[in-house]
Amino acid sequence: MRSLKFVTAFASIIAMSSAANAENHRDEKVQAPKLVVAIAVDQLSSDLFTEYRSTFTGGLKRLSDGAVFPAGYQSHAATETCPGHSTIMTGAHPGRAGIIANNWIDLGIDREDKTVYCAEDERVEGTSFGDITKATQATYVPSAWHLLVPTLGERLKETSPKSRNVAVSGKDRAGLMMGGNIVDAIYWFSGDKFVTAAGKDTLPSITALNAKLTPTVNQARAPFAVPEHCKARMAKIEHGEGKSVGEYTFARPQGAGRIFRLSPDHDTAIVSAAKAVASEMKLGQGEATDVLSLGLSATDYVGHAFGTAGVEMCIQMAELDRNLGDFFEFLDSKNIDYVAMLTADHGGLDLPERATLQAMPDAERLDFKLSAKVIGEAVKQELGLETDKPLLYADSPFGDYYISRDLDLETSGKVKLAAMAAISGHSQVETVLDGKEIAKMPMPSGTPEEWSLADRVRASFHADRSGDFIVLLKKGVTPIPSTARGYVATHGSPWDYDRRVPILFWRAGMTGFEQPLSVKTVDIAPTLGSLIGVDMSGDDIDGRCLDLDAGAGSTCN
Repeated sequence: MRSLKFVTAFASIIAMSSAANAENHRDEKVQAPKLVVAIAVDQLSSDLFTEYRSTFTGGLKRLSDGAVFPAGYQSHAATETCPGHSTIMTGAHPGRAGIIANNWIDLGIDREDKTVYCAEDERVEGTSFGDITKATQATYVPSAWHLLVPTLGERLKETSPKSRNVAVSGKDRAGLMMGGNIVDAIYWFSGDKFVTAAGKDTLPSITALNAKLTPTVNQARAPFAVPEHCKARMAKIEHGEGKSVGEYTFARPQGAGRIFRLSPDHDTAIVSAAKAVASEMKLGQGEATDVLSLGLSATDYVGHAFGTAGVEMCIQMAELDRNLGDFFEFLDSKNIDYVAMLTADHGGLDLPERATLQAMPDAERLDFKLSAKVIGEAVKQELGLETDKPLLYADSPFGDYYISRDLDLETSGKVKLAAMAAISGHSQVETVLDGKEIAKMPMPSGTPEEWSLADRVRASFHADRSGDFIVLLKKGVTPIPSTARGYVATHGSPWDYDRRVPILFWRAGMTGFEQPLSVKTVDIAPTLGSLIGVDMSGDDIDGRCLDLDAGAGSTCN
């Protein structure tokens, strides 16, 4: 008995000692990196990451050796580019950040074009986002003024004025949503060169890069070599009107610059611009920590134009891995102490013509009759309304629908009920949710895969910008009725194939680990903020810090 008491007492001492050591480790502050590199790969779903993970040998392999959260979530319903990018560096859901979609309708705006682009400043007189269905030209001024929550880089500059907040991206909305309103430098690809925001000077290194890049955009391009593991994915898939995907290897004829961005070369150009900016500005080499947000867009363009399951995406994944490896080697050559994070703004679904052949028999294209115009005309007839003006407005067949403001209150209510009933009865519609009811809900929290559809909508709902009602399509419905305009596949649904994205962190010397339980992209900014001493708590933050220390210590202060 005495012996047992001695052993028990000794074990208690050891346990207390271990707990004390662990507590001491937790109190030790990890030295802040000199550079935060936040990478968003447009349309890199968790499905794509998992499918190709075993083939990675470059930058994605390096990131896979760090802290890996394969079940990350863009947890909201509006899984589009702008909302997704807005979550990454703000730590806020799109509904809180005000970025409810790529485009929304503002019936009170003082211009003929009532469509508002998420990254424009429509207060500028004479501007318009345009209308692709009417081939009208956009004349908008790119801006992040719609973003209602500051980014990590902006918060860092408040406490550390010598820090630089920089963004380089393939799309204006990617850079603007990750950089925010206060940036030291920002560049995105437009046409055949990199441009910057109004009022900002262009760095000499970007001017020099453009001089080399612009002529090559329209030059003929030989096919990419097909990696061995991609050859089995080369199969012709017809999607209508004599067009097909599944055999394209990104060869371009002379003068075909318009399709430059639909290839891995687009990401190569973005990485080149990031290297040029980082080198000239000496990012990560000053007294204070800098933030570089990098938006790689080619995966999204490839997914839209060719789908996610063919040889085109396979080649793109190999080239993305190579491009990221090249960028990390560049940072290594500068002896910069950096932390890298990679995630995506949303996932994606393959084109239905191929999906139906690959164990998804219910995949289908949207019925062209499911639109604000068609439904609006049907409601006019049902209610006996005589007006030449539209009753319903929407940017797309799914998402936010708006009732005309020209109607009296009673008629508006009748139109809303009739439209919601008509749309709800469509075989491709999962549900229609009332905006007033969504607005009453608290912002959701907890495990994102367990959220209801209403929770997912609430996370991307803003009372001043969202629709009078929200339409959600069924799983497997691709909201592109025709592929005539060149897009064969897309995203934007509340389903997990569009919500699930990888979240990866890497820093030299860290012990890697994998955490398969779900986390959210709104957790990224608080996690990075803790590493660099930026407080990311408060009522405008929806995320939490993720501990990147695989041992007893913690990177969450």
